[in-house]
Amino acid sequence: MASKVASPRFLSRGLGLAAERATCPTKSIRLATIPSQRSLLRSYRPAAIRAGQRRTFTSTSRRPLADLDHSVDPRQQYRESDQVDVCIVGGGPAGLSAAIRLKQLANEAGNDDFRVLLLEKAGELGDHIVSGNVVEPSALSELIPDWNSEDNPNRFEPVTPATVDRMRFLTKNRSIPIPAPPQMNNHGNYIISLNQFTKWLGERAEEVGVEIYPGFAASEVLYTPDGCVKGVATNDLGVARDGTPKASFERGMEFHARVTLLAEGCHGSLSKQVIKKYDLRRDCQPQTYALGIKEVWEVQPEKFQKGLVVHSMGYPLPSDTYGGGWMYHFGENMVSLGLVVGLDYPNPWLAPYGEFQKMKHHPLYKSVLEGGKCISYGARTLNEGGFQSIPKCAFPGGALIGDTAGFLNVPKIKGTHTAMRSGMLAAEATYTALSGNVEGSVFLYDYEDKLRASTIWSELKEVRNMRPSFHTPLGLYGGILYSGLEAYILRGKTPWTLKHAGPDHEATKLADQCKKIEYPKPDGKISFDILTSVSRTGTNHEEDQPCHLHVKDWDKHAQMEWPKYKGIENRFCPAGVYEYIEDDSKELGVRFQINAQNCVHCKTCSIKVPDQDIEWRTPQGGEGPKYVMT
Repeated sequence: MASKVASPRFLSRGLGLAAERATCPTKSIRLATIPSQRSLLRSYRPAAIRAGQRRTFTSTSRRPLADLDHSVDPRQQYRESDQVDVCIVGGGPAGLSAAIRLKQLANEAGNDDFRVLLLEKAGELGDHIVSGNVVEPSALSELIPDWNSEDNPNRFEPVTPATVDRMRFLTKNRSIPIPAPPQMNNHGNYIISLNQFTKWLGERAEEVGVEIYPGFAASEVLYTPDGCVKGVATNDLGVARDGTPKASFERGMEFHARVTLLAEGCHGSLSKQVIKKYDLRRDCQPQTYALGIKEVWEVQPEKFQKGLVVHSMGYPLPSDTYGGGWMYHFGENMVSLGLVVGLDYPNPWLAPYGEFQKMKHHPLYKSVLEGGKCISYGARTLNEGGFQSIPKCAFPGGALIGDTAGFLNVPKIKGTHTAMRSGMLAAEATYTALSGNVEGSVFLYDYEDKLRASTIWSELKEVRNMRPSFHTPLGLYGGILYSGLEAYILRGKTPWTLKHAGPDHEATKLADQCKKIEYPKPDGKISFDILTSVSRTGTNHEEDQPCHLHVKDWDKHAQMEWPKYKGIENRFCPAGVYEYIEDDSKELGVRFQINAQNCVHCKTCSIKVPDQDIEWRTPQGGEGPKYVMT
């Protein structure tokens, strides 16, 4: 078994960040206020934790380094390490479900020394989670059967049963009822905040003995000499923007594991490395993505219809762009609404954020929002490739689980249940493999077999042709008609599988080939400017650190992108991170600028930028958005 050391559970550098934000929201956070990883590991002693509790830690002053030798590469310094049985990267539904299932199996077998460790880059579990969300509870009910039982004092209480489904096709001023495919029937499903659900699931993981490290950003995959994954390392802290170590510098930490499960969500940075190294996409089609933008509102009681689920297609998106809107009434007078835009849209003048603000002024949405108050905002990319874009999910020493692998059911508009189930299947395969006392590297063949025999596989295979049907010459209307045929008659039993058009960035046309789109000025009541929305995310990054949105040469980037696409980066980003500023000293007359502090970690930039020269890297652990009720 893995060596046992004192380890923090739910210790979060984000607590320190949140406290300083609350008292001085515009101040840059300095790492000297944050306890070191090593001091946390050495000082922690386990104590009983009841569900719902959060233990704070004592912040002791850090001893500055006596002399900083800037000629020495800090990456060559020694990194402390910890050895565990299973390391899981990502504290979303997939990662937490895998962790819980692993500890359930170990506890049932009386194997109390079996260590499952979960790393999460957010300051606290749930801080980076954003989703619709109407959850299908099938996987949850298997994992925690009494999750919603009134006899369970730790049940997940903030759930709203879905009672009414409505599907609408929108023109600029009209809302036309259309039949919803059977996959969108929400009878028996629940409207939730996935942000709240993730926090609750983390508490359940603690109860069974999972070691959870929020605020620890895994930034590097570690390999054995024979090329198998042996764990991950967190990024260094206290590095200045120019790459030199500051007085607060601290080397990252290595976590070695017999099995490493990557549950980073859509377009994870470590997952991309592993997929490339082992060529996991060799037998599948390219992944295709969408950007989801969401707000949470408190509306007037007379406009609230508890349990109402509304989906829309059409306006404001043009007919060559896949996507749609939603509006869910949940809790008490709360409404979740948002817009999903396929990132294979061709017009570089299109701005998903601008389209979302336009959508809210449609009578279907505006009639509900008027007189209400927007309390939260968030954005995140999601996988839309479906069945034909699933890569090989097992690799030497680990596996891809959840949205990292791409298990979202697009026609169903659901992925939480498939993400959780994939984590549970990977956990079962992992525990079986490790129980066999296998020497050397582990390959989870059983995980691949379990996936193919599961409802994940059959569910995604049945709807595999719906999303790519919108790429036919018939466009939007042809896609709607074909999807209806698939949903009601063919049900995935056709001998053919439609292909995706290609990577999303390749779909982008030149700016002078497309109609320029002018977006109306926000009214500050229903629609808002982008920086106002970003202020509702709680986003914060230390300014004096290397830019985590890596572009090797900003001037070269501008020379490649500006003449052809006229500032597409500014338009596809839902957080105002990228902009072109007038600068007469530049040959183009503009200067490319990255405002990394605004980044909400949606990953759109690394997917949509036409020349693929923006690399999203993990910033310091505990940074980024701090979402509420998303």
